[in-house]
Amino acid sequence: MICRIEGILESVARDAGQVRTEGGLTYEVLLPAHAVVRLTPSVGQMISLHTVQFLESQTQGTTIYPRLAGFASEQDRAFYELFITVKGIGHRRGLRAMVMDTARIAAAIDDRDLATLQTMPEIGRRTAETIAVTLKGKVDSFVSSSVYPDSVDPPQPNHATGGHLPREALEVLLQLGESRTEAASLIDRVLLEDNTPSDVQNMVQAVYRLKTGAQPAAQT
Repeated sequence: MICRIEGILESVARDAGQVRTEGGLTYEVLLPAHAVVRLTPSVGQMISLHTVQFLESQTQGTTIYPRLAGFASEQDRAFYELFITVKGIGHRRGLRAMVMDTARIAAAIDDRDLATLQTMPEIGRRTAETIAVTLKGKVDSFVSSSVYPDSVDPPQPNHATGGHLPREALEVLLQLGESRTEAASLIDRVLLEDNTPSDVQNMVQAVYRLKTGAQPAAQT
């Protein structure tokens, strides 16, 4: 089985990229929806993808083609392989549905956030419920550490994006009953603001300010 491919990314289409390897062969690699956007700026550059190989039948099964699906990390590939174990989620449908990164989808599953799951292409309420039930308790390794990984570098003074602050704020918000998906999204928005908070308490307050639409407190 082909488990990894490395080469020059020659082009990216709607759902696939073409990768030219060192030996001169060019492979079509199917991509999850979120990866298409991320890889487009890398056309002409060397890339490496972790792959899943499968067979796809067409014309009512009379013709079978070998396919490669490519992922930016081993974790993304592992999540995809888990995702397609859900009844009704095949290889192609799984790739089209993955418009969000692995951590966001896993968080929605962990929270049983059906509204977020239904924003994914071809995922209606019944399929969202099936995903949540089937994968509940199986996505823990894809969730918190993926949304806000621990930093290997010490936090910088007055620099909220360093260290463990986003991760710690997320855990507090979860304890307060917030969904992981919404909490992470709000934290991301806070981190884009000027004068980002430098401690967990102020970060949590800033998140609730955004959530309620309140104006930021005046700086003193």
